[in-house]
Amino acid sequence: MKGIDGQNVKMTLANSQKTSATNPVDNPTIRTLLERRSIRGFTEEPVDDQTVALLEQAAQHAATSRYFHEWSAIRVTDHDEALAIADMAHQRYVAEAPLLYIFLADQRRNADLVRRFADDLDPDTTLLNSGYVFLQSQNDAVLALHAMETAANALGLGGVILGSVINDTNRLIDLLKLPKLVYPVLGLAIGHPAQDPDPKPRMPRQAQIFTNTYQRADDDADMKDALADFDQTVTRYYRDIRHMDDPHRSFSAIMADKVRNPASGHEPMLDSIRRQGFDPAC
Repeated sequence: MKGIDGQNVKMTLANSQKTSATNPVDNPTIRTLLERRSIRGFTEEPVDDQTVALLEQAAQHAATSRYFHEWSAIRVTDHDEALAIADMAHQRYVAEAPLLYIFLADQRRNADLVRRFADDLDPDTTLLNSGYVFLQSQNDAVLALHAMETAANALGLGGVILGSVINDTNRLIDLLKLPKLVYPVLGLAIGHPAQDPDPKPRMPRQAQIFTNTYQRADDDADMKDALADFDQTVTRYYRDIRHMDDPHRSFSAIMADKVRNPASGHEPMLDSIRRQGFDPAC
């Protein structure tokens, strides 16, 4: 790391962690949440079966909307299958993780249970395929994934959440042989960390958490100043810590670039959602 700016960024991040560590509510769970980072490099050491069971149980104990249990996950152990998912994600490290999960919005299981219990109902076309239920199923899958990732971090493992696995949802649906009323949401790669990246700076709390009503920076001078400071922090982070050879970019510049040049390789999702039997308009 070079230059006083880089040192200041690292000290700022370290001080933030130190402040949280000396907080009166300090405990291992809070520390795990405040210190989470994405780990994209793993050692070859496998994750033992007992730990795998604990991670999966942690996911199962996440909150579930209306007690519907409307998510599932597929643990990918076939190397060729993992390579195919890595290809869809355009990220080779996905196939190198000791543990790889794809989390799913899943109403298939509930529909099959309803059909066996009440054969006069067609659950595929009543309630369980609605847009509302689809959204709640996605929420359940995200909550379960986050519980598993937090458990992994608490056990000294590392992980990275993979939104990129749904770059080509139709291909992933075919690869995983997903039936109707099942849809991929996110992936999660877990393993023993082979890297120790610096944590990314987080947006000022006042710019992200509001009281009673939504607030915009255009209407709040303090928030505008806080976001301007955040732009500078992100610029220093990328310049001095993350990518010293990259152009200096603020958060605002990064967002403008994303909007100006949408990422290629992302297939439209609406048709694949309908293909799986869900009706987003319902």
